[in-house]
Amino acid sequence: MNTRHIVRAYDEELATLGNRIAAMGGHAERMVDEAVAALINGDIALARKVIADDAVLDEGERWIDDHAILLIARRQPMADDLREIVGAIRISSDLERVGDLGKNIAKRVVAIAETRQPVQLFRGIEALATLALTQLKQVLDIYASRSVGAISFMRDRDGEIDAMYTSLFRELLTYMMEDPRNISPCTHLLFCAKNIERIGDHATNIAETVYHMVTGEQLPLERAKGDRSHDVTVAHAGEGTA
Repeated sequence: MNTRHIVRAYDEELATLGNRIAAMGGHAERMVDEAVAALINGDIALARKVIADDAVLDEGERWIDDHAILLIARRQPMADDLREIVGAIRISSDLERVGDLGKNIAKRVVAIAETRQPVQLFRGIEALATLALTQLKQVLDIYASRSVGAISFMRDRDGEIDAMYTSLFRELLTYMMEDPRNISPCTHLLFCAKNIERIGDHATNIAETVYHMVTGEQLPLERAKGDRSHDVTVAHAGEGTA
């Protein structure tokens, strides 16, 4: 009976870690969604809310770290359970970084709101965010269900985010070349786009962690990267674009 009680308590502690990860994931999704909405609508009040909400993810990561370390010390887990606990630490770190990226987007809302940009630029940001948030939601669903069959597809799909970011990067550079007044706001939008692209990378990191938790195997280190923004150049007016 004592042994059953210990096992039940241990299972509850593991479940609590999983529940905290799920809560962090939902909060990170909302932060990014609201940050992009604030950016598109010039909503400074919403941007400030996103910035303040980042503290929740910071606290969540600290809680996961502290409880995971205590759990390892008390229970001395092995194999599947150890991967579960270490995986929770890694995933909480990725989610905390997603929150930071959402906060970074929110911080640029004021600067961008001062000079409204062409609607199509915000559409590009919105489309990129939709793709990245879909990726994040799907990987959190995989974490909850432990269904790792779609993980290789998710890694491949990360290339779609990179390709869209590269296209948006080129478009923003073109606007900056056409009118120097666009340089400041478009620079802020470039940073926002990069933050969104990085969210896709963190979603992929989480997918790889879940795969290792479930299978005990590591996915290959190398994965295709479609971000070609370092190759993008924009010629002067009349010379065309590269």
